[in-house]
Amino acid sequence: MSAGVEHFLRPGTLQLGAPPPLALYVHLPWCLKKCPYCDFNSHEAVGAAPEAKYLDALRADLESALPLVWGRRVHSVFIGGGTPSLFAPESIDRLLADIRARLVLEPGCEVTLEANPGTFERERFRAFRAAGVTRLSIGVQSFDDAALKRIGRVHDGAQARAAVEEAADAFETFNLDLMYALPGQDMAALDRDLDTALGYAPPHLSIYHLTLEPNTLFATRPPVLPDDDLASDMLDRIVERTGDVGLQRYEVSAFARPGHRCVHNLNYWAFGDYLGIGAGAHGKLSFPHRVLRQVKWREPARYMAEALAGRAASNEDEVARAQLPFEFMLNTLRLRAGFELQLFRERTGLPLSSIEPALAEAERRGLIQRDDVRVVPTVRGFDFLSDLQALFLPPAR
Repeated sequence: MSAGVEHFLRPGTLQLGAPPPLALYVHLPWCLKKCPYCDFNSHEAVGAAPEAKYLDALRADLESALPLVWGRRVHSVFIGGGTPSLFAPESIDRLLADIRARLVLEPGCEVTLEANPGTFERERFRAFRAAGVTRLSIGVQSFDDAALKRIGRVHDGAQARAAVEEAADAFETFNLDLMYALPGQDMAALDRDLDTALGYAPPHLSIYHLTLEPNTLFATRPPVLPDDDLASDMLDRIVERTGDVGLQRYEVSAFARPGHRCVHNLNYWAFGDYLGIGAGAHGKLSFPHRVLRQVKWREPARYMAEALAGRAASNEDEVARAQLPFEFMLNTLRLRAGFELQLFRERTGLPLSSIEPALAEAERRGLIQRDDVRVVPTVRGFDFLSDLQALFLPPAR
């Protein structure tokens, strides 16, 4: 059960600065088919998804959480999944109306919707724009029919190309998701995908290395993937070719043209706050003396029942003081420009002395550059990002 806000306002050991920007994440958990590599909280829809009841639950979830964010403006909204584009535009319109009625959105608030390239979803793009979505993120993954089949996607290359064309026509800004190091993929196949993707001059491109995650079909029946050397060469090719067409790498997996960086994700990576509503949604909220992590019930039917009863959160935990440096670095070191040291003090409430030994070691290994103001990952630090982030883990007990 959700604790009262007074619980989080009590005195504590931290002294945080002004609350960081606040974002809203909304999770719509249904898909046409579960992809074999996917470890997100997504569920194959059996028949039509219960959109009306789920929207009722989202509204109840949001209303229960309002005391935690009183007086704060929302800088961005991200509707993820699952496949949110399976929901009718009328449902997305109602969802955004419910949000606007309960939260104050900043003028020009970015509202992103994740979409898949299927014909059924593509025909809804303009209606999503009319409902208030300002940015579409399309899960293309590849334009190659054989590659799409090998990774279990339900669309084909022609549908992917048509979806990108429609998004470019309907939205001022949009994102393409591409995956690399796919089963059977070689450098020539990657180049063909990049030829197609970059040919559309996308404002934003997100690139993901296919990895075998636990509790997925690929974990139990793994395909043969490109080796680490080839995968590294593929990433180098992506960085080179995106730079050639004016896409700037501003985060380890994100490339954008000027003015088209994802506001919502930038807030995550700057250790900002976000309220999560929906089945399995996570949230992170800052109070004067503590940082709260919140998780909502994961299974959709259980989530709807609990949210409608005023108990949407399955877990609420204060982030331990010793864990805060790692949590901060896990996000901010993903940014090409790194972070200002003052931001660490403001958003963790900790002194810089708490991370000085780890910073010194990272600098000694050539993983960061720093001065009195800013810490920036080097090219080597970006290549070995997990090793860099691990330096800030709390000591083992």
